Amino acid sequence: MPIATLDVRSRNRQEFIPMTSELQRAVETNGWMEGALLVFNPHTTAGLTINEGADPDVKRDMLVALSRLIPERGDYHHAEGNSDAHLKASLMGSSVTLPVVNGRLKLGTWQAIYFCEFDGPRSRQVQLTFLQADSSR
Repeated sequence: MPIATLDVRSRNRQEFIPMTSELQRAVETNGWMEGALLVFNPHTTAGLTINEGADPDVKRDMLVALSRLIPERGDYHHAEGNSDAHLKASLMGSSVTLPVVNGRLKLGTWQAIYFCEFDGPRSRQVQLTFLQADSSR
């Protein structure tokens, strides 16, 4: 069962939305100190990923590469017209697990967490579950 939810609003059909600051704020607000934060996306046309956060060209390059691999129009049978979004979401994955140490997300120097929208614009939610570390050890 999720402990908290975060709202995510996309403006474009496809975009990578930075979430690192909001996730860190959720860790601080809830007083989560030691453990792991499970971030789950319950949507089938969006994903989550961890990648470089310093250079915005990385987000652009990832979207371009995904569009080359899985074009919007193709030999798809799904009636809603968003088959590419389903395929891209599956490649990205629906969750990320983040270590929390001393109340801070423990990420690499350049890492950031992104919500990957492939069928927007939309209002979405992600679910947060905190897995508390065993403090008896």
